[in-house]
Amino acid sequence: MTEVEVVQLLVSAVHRLAGRPADGPAPGPADERVARVEVRAGLGLVGDRYFGRAAHRDAAVTVMAVERLPVDIAPDADLRHTRRNVLLRGVDIDAHIGATVALDCGHGPVLLAVNRPARPCAWMDVTVGPGAQRALRGGGGVRCTPLSDGVLAVGPATFRVVGQGYAGSGTSD
Repeated sequence: MTEVEVVQLLVSAVHRLAGRPADGPAPGPADERVARVEVRAGLGLVGDRYFGRAAHRDAAVTVMAVERLPVDIAPDADLRHTRRNVLLRGVDIDAHIGATVALDCGHGPVLLAVNRPARPCAWMDVTVGPGAQRALRGGGGVRCTPLSDGVLAVGPATFRVVGQGYAGSGTSD
C-alpha cells in the first residue's frame, strides 16, 4: 500500500473540447473541480458527461499523476487544463496499465481497472500551452473503468494494486 494524495477532482457535465482546437474551448463553468465525487461501478463519476455512456464504459474515469503535469510550460496547469478527472500525487499511474487498483480516500476502497493510456491530443497545446501535447506523451494519464461504488475525495489516500488484467479493458483509444 502506498500513501498518496488526491490533489484535485474534476466532474464536468459538458463536453467543452469539441471541434477544432484552433476554435478554442466551448463555454462552460469556470471551474468544474469538486471536493468529492460519487463513483458508480461500470458507470463512472456521478454528474460527469461520460457517466453511464456505453461508448465510454471502459474509459469513464481518467486519472493522472500531478508529477507529470508540464509545469515548465504552464506553472498553473491542473485538471481544468488536462480535462482528466482525478489528479494524484505519489504514484506513477501510467505505469499501472492492465492492473486493477484500489484508491481509498477514507470512505472505503474504490476499485478501478486501469485500461489504457489517456493519450494527449492537440487540445493540450491550447488549454495547457504550446508543446504540452508532446510533453504529456507517455504521461497523460490513464482511462479506467470503475469496478465498485464508492466516494473519492480530495486529500490523503492510499493506493494499492489488487490484481492484473480486466476482461473488459480496451487496447486503443
